[in-house]
Amino acid sequence: MERSTTGPSREVSPPAPGTPLPDGTAAAAPPVLAGLLDGIPRQRGAAPPAPAARPARPLPRPWHLLPTPAGTPFTFAYTAVLAVTSLVAALADPGLVHALHQESSTDVAHLVRAPVPVLLASALWVAGGILTPYALAFVLVLTVLERRTGALRTAGVFLAGHVLATLATEVPVGLAVLAGRLPGSSLHRLDYGISFGVAASTGALAGLLRPWLRRSLLALVAGALLNELLVYADPLTDWGHLIALAIGVSTWPFVRRRHQPA
Repeated sequence: MERSTTGPSREVSPPAPGTPLPDGTAAAAPPVLAGLLDGIPRQRGAAPPAPAARPARPLPRPWHLLPTPAGTPFTFAYTAVLAVTSLVAALADPGLVHALHQESSTDVAHLVRAPVPVLLASALWVAGGILTPYALAFVLVLTVLERRTGALRTAGVFLAGHVLATLATEVPVGLAVLAGRLPGSSLHRLDYGISFGVAASTGALAGLLRPWLRRSLLALVAGALLNELLVYADPLTDWGHLIALAIGVSTWPFVRRRHQPA
């Protein structure tokens, strides 16, 4: 059957709140429509919510370039040791200083006899003194690297560059002496300092920088090292610097595991 109506419908208004009803109860207030409208999905064309504002990037803090006991304990303690040894080298008798440098030299003869002690001892001296560019680079590069990756990773990168670049340059010397290509005096070549560790740390730090700054830093450092190699004043050490820089670049996956943005 078709649905039909028996007469015009009347519009009935709800009773006022508090009006007595036939069952003895009082009429309740109608629900607030504003609360019900909250559940209605947003209609097409409504303005989307405004995106949250990005927090402002903090400004660089120059004092973060200097080591502190709490923030960069490895760099701070190592810098203190280098300051002491540099003071000894500047004030002690030249003959004593030369003897200390010889005993700390990572030449082939010392590496064969006592590899671990001599590798550690050679990293306690700054060739040329505490005011050389490598000493300044040591403080700046290792401080920033340690603030971003921690003391253990920074020490690991520095030690890897120092040890591996030393072996990469001294082992071929030993083999060349055995083959008769170099004289026996090459086994006692004086070699000490922190430059290999600094070069490796610089390469590692480049991996934590923005792409344009990373490329600029690597181009600047590699260009300077290549220029030293072309001068050919100390090719073995110059090759060691380039090798150490490459070692630092190879540690990018290692240092990026705990990258703290500056």
